[in-house]
Amino acid sequence: MNLFLASTSPRRRELLAQLGLPFTALDVVIDESRRTQEPVASYVERMAKEKAEAGLQMLDDPAGALVLAADTVVALEDELLEKPVSREQAGAMLRSLSGRSHVVMTAFALKTAGCIRVQRVSTTVFFRNVLEREVGWYWETGEQQDKAGGYGIQGRGGLFVSSIVGSYTNVVGLPMAEVVMALREAGLEFVG
Repeated sequence: MNLFLASTSPRRRELLAQLGLPFTALDVVIDESRRTQEPVASYVERMAKEKAEAGLQMLDDPAGALVLAADTVVALEDELLEKPVSREQAGAMLRSLSGRSHVVMTAFALKTAGCIRVQRVSTTVFFRNVLEREVGWYWETGEQQDKAGGYGIQGRGGLFVSSIVGSYTNVVGLPMAEVVMALREAGLEFVG
């Protein structure tokens, strides 16, 4: 079985590479618009499923292929915090997360020619109080510009995190314990 990762995320590629499994990365493009009144959990699961399906459709020979796709969102109560598009939006996100908890959800999908499996993992992240001068400093690092919720736990954004409940790798973008179990159930055997 050939493994494909339907993701352009360098973090997902790095995490999957840790397993020592050979895989091919696919650059899938789908409409990532959230539907009106769509619950956050439904949205993230739909995105993972649609990315996996798009990845399989890209292959010349989908028989024997296993496509892994994922989507990660940050939810503050009922609000979805997407990737910030401006300094102002990024600052507003950090201020809203300051001193509070939020939930990071990653859904991943495994797609073969015959079936699809979708699983969602949630992690609660607690932020310490973020100082106003840190808001500007963090924007200047450039780190938050391609990250849901406007921070990266694996980088300098980890300085704002006081604790987490759940999977760390889920917050990075791929819940590895759950992915490993799903890959094994799909028939991929490896030592990792």
